[in-house]
Amino acid sequence: MSMRRNRNGVSKERIIMLASSVLVLTALTVTGVFVRNNRQKEDESNVVDFSVIENGTLEGAETLLSGEEIGTLFTEVGTDDLDYDPSFQEANSGNVENSNKESDKSKEKTGQQAAQESQNGTKEDKKEETKQSGKNTQKKEANEENEEGMFDESEETMGELPEDTEAIATTIQPVLNFTEEDNLVWPIVGDILLNYSMDKTIYFPTLEQYKYHPAIVIAATQGETITAAANGKVISVAYDPQLGNTVVMDLGNQYELTYGQLDNITVSEGSYVTSGDIIGNVAAPTKYYSTEGANVYFKLTKDGQPVNPMTKLTN
Repeated sequence: MSMRRNRNGVSKERIIMLASSVLVLTALTVTGVFVRNNRQKEDESNVVDFSVIENGTLEGAETLLSGEEIGTLFTEVGTDDLDYDPSFQEANSGNVENSNKESDKSKEKTGQQAAQESQNGTKEDKKEETKQSGKNTQKKEANEENEEGMFDESEETMGELPEDTEAIATTIQPVLNFTEEDNLVWPIVGDILLNYSMDKTIYFPTLEQYKYHPAIVIAATQGETITAAANGKVISVAYDPQLGNTVVMDLGNQYELTYGQLDNITVSEGSYVTSGDIIGNVAAPTKYYSTEGANVYFKLTKDGQPVNPMTKLTN
């Protein structure tokens, strides 16, 4: 008996639970349907037919909106609203003005102009490159002709110098190679007033004393032209109290020439001089040679040691 009662109790509990579940599900279903219907009604009430608004009425509405009320409705949206763009008008209006379209056209036009200018610039660049290339070709041919002319020893070529000869001459330094076998030419024609003497002293009239003499003093006339005795490079143009204005030249192989008692010097330090070129004029004698009179001081050295210039001067 007790077992039957237990079974009946369990069966009743199951039936009650099933019935409760069915009631809960039914209630939830009804609630969901009710909420969905209400949402549909709200969504339908929020839909506005703009084609009806243009005619001043709202389909299905109980009251009609006048044109002023419709205007008031849209004026509530201020110009500060982020969705409002004053540059655009209503889509169906006949007076639509779209500044962006004009801007796009302007940009397109500007882009076309830029492309045209770029094309023109490219053409100009090509013309300039062609022109420059022609100039370079002509210059190269001219240089080749000049080089051929420099090494052409024919009489015609030697008579005509290329245009670039001056520039080449200033960059190529002549080789100075004065040797013991080479001779000097007289810088001026005149008698010897004081001879070279390094083995014994000689008498100096102005100084009234005997001295060694590492050079020769050649008699001259003031203002007379003085010429270079050999090819050389001017290494010094200076003033000496005894010798007056002086010019020192490097002849090569440690040989040097010194000219003294000069005026109106025509050479400068660093310049190259060819034998026979004018280097200046005879100046008035310094007080150390007042008795001897106008003269040219002429001195030759080798490694800094005096050499008798009379052994090198040709008759």
